[in-house]
Amino acid sequence: MSPVDPIRPLAMPTRPAPEETPAPERVSDYRLLLILAASIFVIDQLSKEWIAARLPFPTYGPPDAIPVISGFFYLIHVGNTGAAWSMFAGQSLVLGAVAALTLGGIFYWRKALGLRARFVQICFGLLCGGILGNLVDRFRHQHVVDFLDFHFGSYVYPTFNIADCGICVGVVLFLWHSLREPKADAPRRSR
Repeated sequence: MSPVDPIRPLAMPTRPAPEETPAPERVSDYRLLLILAASIFVIDQLSKEWIAARLPFPTYGPPDAIPVISGFFYLIHVGNTGAAWSMFAGQSLVLGAVAALTLGGIFYWRKALGLRARFVQICFGLLCGGILGNLVDRFRHQHVVDFLDFHFGSYVYPTFNIADCGICVGVVLFLWHSLREPKADAPRRSR
């Protein structure tokens, strides 16, 4: 009798591992988005620091404001604990959490959003830089620092900042892009 061979487990066929894109290449795929987001963030934070160094908090308007175009455009120093137009005022921490989740969602769904496309990177670079700028304010000051104050006759437009500009322009550009780009998987009509 021959000695018994130990039982060997059946070898399962293995699939070759998908080629993982090296981290530097993945980052370079989003280079424009990252550069634009960092630029908006830095410009926003530097402008807020400049305002804080020149105007006491709060400064609501003339005569303490800095007139850029008298009667039309002033630099002031106010805080907003809400969202746009002071909606949800007093909810700064909740809005900060929503902003952080939004940034996480953009990262998670980056492929579905088409973030490798150049124009989409411009849109989301503006958006992410603005979100990050206001997010830092919410945790640092418990409010967003606003300083751009426009007057149209007796109407005073809600005060805003550079981050708000990035968010609004990024969203508008992305909506415009989304509405004008035909979907690749949309069925074509035949006549």
